[in-house]
Amino acid sequence: MEREVRRVRQAFLSSRSRPLRFRLQQLEALRRMVQEREKDILAAIAADLCKSEFNVYSQEVITVLGEIDFMLENLPEWVTAKPVKKNVLTMLDEAYIQPQPLGVVLIIGAWNYPFVLTIQPLIGAIAAGNAVIIKPSELSENTAKILAKLLPQYLDQDLYIVINGGVEETTELLKQRFDHIFYTGNTAVGKIVMEAAAKHLTPVTLELGGKSPCYIDKDSDLDIVCRRITWGKYMNCGQTCIAPDYILCEASLQNQIVWKIKETVKEFYGENIKESPDYERIINLRHFKRILSLLEGQKIAFGGETDEATRYIAPTVLTDVDPKTKVMQEEIFGPILPIVPVKNVDEAINFINEREKPLALYVFSHNHKVPVGWELITENIVLILFLISVPVY
Repeated sequence: MEREVRRVRQAFLSSRSRPLRFRLQQLEALRRMVQEREKDILAAIAADLCKSEFNVYSQEVITVLGEIDFMLENLPEWVTAKPVKKNVLTMLDEAYIQPQPLGVVLIIGAWNYPFVLTIQPLIGAIAAGNAVIIKPSELSENTAKILAKLLPQYLDQDLYIVINGGVEETTELLKQRFDHIFYTGNTAVGKIVMEAAAKHLTPVTLELGGKSPCYIDKDSDLDIVCRRITWGKYMNCGQTCIAPDYILCEASLQNQIVWKIKETVKEFYGENIKESPDYERIINLRHFKRILSLLEGQKIAFGGETDEATRYIAPTVLTDVDPKTKVMQEEIFGPILPIVPVKNVDEAINFINEREKPLALYVFSHNHKVPVGWELITENIVLILFLISVPVY
């Protein structure tokens, strides 16, 4: 690993990644790769997560193409030096801000969206003039293999390299000095990444998960609310970092919510969900068994069907969930949706405040005064959506 990192650093020190024209050429080459090898990319992701081609394209490929186009359009302006206001210390100087690349960047990809969550940070790193070592997730092995095969065919082979492998290879990589590290995944590994980076004072970007709650106010359109939650929760079989993790609502709403989600699931995936081309599978057997253990002792309102051979877990809703049970102690990252009854919005806010800050928070209400109370808990939340009865499907 040390030799590989040294090779990439030497390539960066040659300065050929810095010129604007070179960056634009590499981004254009990356776009060409996505367009020319689209079928191979779609097939690899489908093999890892049992995704339909439409879902892969809409959830991953189209985002990557949009990101590249955005960079190509704006990069010439972003790299331009910008003059700054002078003060008494700089009045005799030529003062300006000139963006500069950091150096060698490590990108540790995720398995749940194995293409977009690896390529998006790569796009940014290339645009900024950095060299990059890409470590795809070993759990999405087909996507990891296709990235290792395709990227060297389109990008500079010295500046941008792919290293595949598991925990051992990642551990060895983290012993090396990088100038920035991107990691997308769970909190436990995020702590390991940050600890390793701290030894070299390397800045990190961590995109981690959490138990993202939904609060459903009694003054809301349940048809719209349940449709949105169903889409966000069960897309990619619940394996999305900002997926709704659980619902907080008054007890009187619980049965209506269950029924409407059940009907929406039927509309989205048909009567036989297991045969639906739009419903994915759990990534591997370890995660399948982990998610299955979260159902123990719970009241299943609907769903709960499983098949270990195909790693199938049906869209499932749990009711009257005790906050002390296992399903409420860790990020679910699967197609299980607990409903925790609360007395009112104040109790819901207190419930969330007593726990680790989530990655996202979803509040559904017609009442524009309801969101005001949530300001108390949103200081460090990456995403908060107040969905006030807008009939968007």
